Amino acid sequence: MNGSTSRSMTGPDNVKLFIAGEVKELYWKHDINCARTMMMTLSKCMNFHLEEQVLDAGIGMHGAGGYRAQCGLVEGSLMFIAVYLKAAGRTDSEISDICYDFADKYKAEFASLSCYDLRPGGFNEDDPPHLCEKLTADSIMFTYNFLNKIITEHK
Repeated sequence: MNGSTSRSMTGPDNVKLFIAGEVKELYWKHDINCARTMMMTLSKCMNFHLEEQVLDAGIGMHGAGGYRAQCGLVEGSLMFIAVYLKAAGRTDSEISDICYDFADKYKAEFASLSCYDLRPGGFNEDDPPHLCEKLTADSIMFTYNFLNKIITEHK
């Protein structure tokens, strides 16, 4: 699951298609939650290896284990951003500031950081699985663009 894929990622449209394909596969074939899907897909997009323990840390991060608190897409993004930037030599203080900026921009783009608010149609007993598939793909693209902007500005 965390290996290479044959999908191409050249150009923004192909990145978007790549992300949509990864999300679909991780959700429907492997039943991976949103936080781990975020981290695994960003890992491939950024060609950055994540240790299994980091991915394991995301197991309960789908709205705080289903509690409907902070969105797992936000949690997965923040975890990936921190691990990625730490490996690139950023300080803890810089990473904290960047994570704050990310949360602020994510909320401006998607209107909330809460799973309860972001989930399409809210929560119902008879919800089908993976209602957040489109939100997941959009959030991964948002995080990918945010991170690439941070990298470009730091050069």
